[in-house]
Amino acid sequence: MERVTRFSVSIETDLLNRFKSLTKKRGYQNRSEALRDVMREALVREEWAKDDEIIGTITIVYDHHKRDLTERLTAVQHDHHEIVLATTHIHLDHDNCMEMIAVKGRASTVQKVADALVGSRGVKHGKLSATTTGKRIK
Repeated sequence: MERVTRFSVSIETDLLNRFKSLTKKRGYQNRSEALRDVMREALVREEWAKDDEIIGTITIVYDHHKRDLTERLTAVQHDHHEIVLATTHIHLDHDNCMEMIAVKGRASTVQKVADALVGSRGVKHGKLSATTTGKRIK
C-alpha cells in the first residue's frame, strides 16, 4: 500500500462549504478523495501541456447520406492508423450515425485528428474526450 501524507490547508469558509457540497453531490466518501481527483485532473492537464501520450475517444454524429462523408472520415482514420485503436459505429436512426473512435498518442496529434474529423463537412457534432494513460498518475 502506498504511503499517505496528511497536510493542512487554509481556505476561505465559503469555498470550503461549496467544495463540501460538491463532494457530497458527486458521491465522494470524503473530502480527501475529492481533493485527490482535483489534483489528478491538474496533472492530466499538465500531460496535455507537455504533449505527453494520452488516450481517449473522438465521438462524432453525422448524416451518413452526405456525399463522400463516410469515405472522408475513414480516410482520416487510415491516414492516422498509428493512433486509432478501434472504431465503433452506431446507427442512431435512418439518417444519423455515431462513431466512437478510440485513440492513443501524443496530445497534439490526437487533437489534430479530432479536429480533422469533427471539422469534416457534414459532421453535425463531435467531441474529443481525452484522459491520461495512467503511467504518471497514482
